[in-house]
Amino acid sequence: MSGMFALNSGDAAIVLEPREGRAPAWRHWGAAVDVAGLPPLADTRGAASFSFDEDVPFDSAPVGGLGWFGPAAVELRDATGAGMVVSWTNSDVARTDDGLVICLDDTVQGVRLVQTIAADGLGGFRMGATLTNIGPAPIQLDWLASAVLPLPGDAAQLVSWRGRHNAELVQKVEPLPAHAWQREGRRGIAGHGGPAGLFVLGEGAGHATGPVHALQLCWSGDSRIRVERDDEGFFIAMAGARLAPGEVVLAPGASWHAPDVLAAWSSHGRNGATAVFHAAVRAMVRWPGGTMPPRKVHLNSWEACYFDHDEARILALAEAAAQIGIERFVLDDGWFVGRNDDTAGLGDWTPDPAKYPQGLAPLAHRIIATGMEFGLWVEPEMVNPDSDLYRAHPGWALALPDRARPTARNQSVLDLSQAAVRDYLFDCLDHLLRDVPISYLKWDHNRDLAPSGGAAQVRGLYDLLARLRAAHPGVEIEACAGGGGRSDAGMAPYVHRYWTSDNIDAVSRVDIQRGFLAFLPPEMMGSHVGASPAHATGRAQALAFRAAVAMPGHFGVEMDPRTLDAQERDELAGWIGFHRTWRDLLHSGQVWLGEGPDGLVWQAQGNAQAQLLFAIRRAPAADRRPQPLRLPHLAGQGACKVRLLRLAGGTGGHAAPTAPLHRAMVDAPVTLAGNWLAHAGLPMPPMNAQTVAIFHIEAG
Repeated sequence: MSGMFALNSGDAAIVLEPREGRAPAWRHWGAAVDVAGLPPLADTRGAASFSFDEDVPFDSAPVGGLGWFGPAAVELRDATGAGMVVSWTNSDVARTDDGLVICLDDTVQGVRLVQTIAADGLGGFRMGATLTNIGPAPIQLDWLASAVLPLPGDAAQLVSWRGRHNAELVQKVEPLPAHAWQREGRRGIAGHGGPAGLFVLGEGAGHATGPVHALQLCWSGDSRIRVERDDEGFFIAMAGARLAPGEVVLAPGASWHAPDVLAAWSSHGRNGATAVFHAAVRAMVRWPGGTMPPRKVHLNSWEACYFDHDEARILALAEAAAQIGIERFVLDDGWFVGRNDDTAGLGDWTPDPAKYPQGLAPLAHRIIATGMEFGLWVEPEMVNPDSDLYRAHPGWALALPDRARPTARNQSVLDLSQAAVRDYLFDCLDHLLRDVPISYLKWDHNRDLAPSGGAAQVRGLYDLLARLRAAHPGVEIEACAGGGGRSDAGMAPYVHRYWTSDNIDAVSRVDIQRGFLAFLPPEMMGSHVGASPAHATGRAQALAFRAAVAMPGHFGVEMDPRTLDAQERDELAGWIGFHRTWRDLLHSGQVWLGEGPDGLVWQAQGNAQAQLLFAIRRAPAADRRPQPLRLPHLAGQGACKVRLLRLAGGTGGHAAPTAPLHRAMVDAPVTLAGNWLAHAGLPMPPMNAQTVAIFHIEAG
């Protein structure tokens, strides 16, 4: 073999050097580079102290036992349980239309690893790995990295997220590790910390500038993502599905397909890497009809009535929703037989005759007659022990022999690795969708898995969703797992929306939604206007503030409009109309996040020609006057016409005075240079706590 394999994607590049009989060596992942005249790696590496006589450089599939002491891409055991030392004896690297296929064989142990790298042309790469048993005996797979990537030795900070129910996506920023950093998910779902993903920042990098490497695993189950410092001075990143011991045993000829990884690099800071992720996820979504329609404004019934509903109450709620401009009504939990609380009924997907004597079809038709679509909440993967399904098929629930069956929210988890379980669930959902004009399913999942169903549970879910999408391609699906417990790119081919959090408190939602947008696009981010005080926190907030915080995502309402007085209903209707006016701009372009002075945070959404800017103040200002807000993404934009559309919230106390400039901005756009806005900043109006200033910025 000779030469280099260089893949360019936008302003990013991956460079690998082929090696005879071995995995290709890593040369570069970062800015686009010219490899002309690049010397072989061996010519750049002299002898090092306390090292093997034959060099063992970092490659695409490092394996331990014969001179590599870093993290391994593959860990195997033989039929006796003994560890297998893998060493590649044959290798082949082939170009494809958009990337590379790397085929590595170990003819001694009888395994083949195929790695794929595909460039998306926008700064991103999609990477995958498949291990096949080509030997005569079964082998146990303990670990297969979906991708193993180099990070530069001068990388400065690692950004990750952790979380829990009602407190998803809490950002953590820390230095790169002196030894190793690892995040594992063991709950059977992606978890409330968001996807298995991270951002690695170069020195001085932030939201708008500097080099950033980022990874995101396309997987909805247990995961591992790891960063480790090599003693040569650089860092190694890897990600993959976390497997339980003995979970994957490959018979001769069998294969294990690791979930893919999305890898992003940008010289334009975190926002640049986020744009790469958004483009990759958008390419995965399969919209009814092939293209994304305007994202319909929801009213979801849960916080309006919880389990306490019947046909008359729901119809009255739906009519109130239609009057304020709602476009889709979603009937949440409580509609099926035996379901008066969370202790019974899951698994028996038949409408409750006490609540809906004629079933759901007449209700759905009456709701559709108001001009809205009809959506329905389901939790197919779950079963209550108090249900006809569980009594008939207790063996369909995930359980260990001779062990307790722990419940959560009074429910167990159905074993989706069983074809009979998937068939039953498909038939239930198929009948519902054929009998009732349902255009939307809110697909919930309200507990962690114990015992874990492992990767087979996740694959079973994907299989069920794919089958349902094929049978009902016009139905949209929302992924929910106790709020944001399953917001990951692995679900993107099957769903059209994620429920970001059960916590709709607008102050809490600011950071939760910013964490979501690091990985997934805004049109898929469920963001609702909730009641005040918020059900999750008890905090009270102005309607305008709640609506403005929800505005950038897929907008909805999670309350009973009839509890509002006439003025508040009109105000809410106005916000719904505002969202419908601007949603195409909010949902079709890029997202820029940033932080301003004195605790202000901001985000802009749109494109170079037009965008909406949301400047958000959560706590009272410490400074006497607001400082200008610098918007780095507008550098080089030329003249910009800026209009103040809304100053939302901040009720109570002393009214904040408004300067002449901002009074003028309300009536007509004010033209300012893009470079001024980027480097000197947009003059900001005074803002009380819990206020959002919404600007429209248009190329002049």
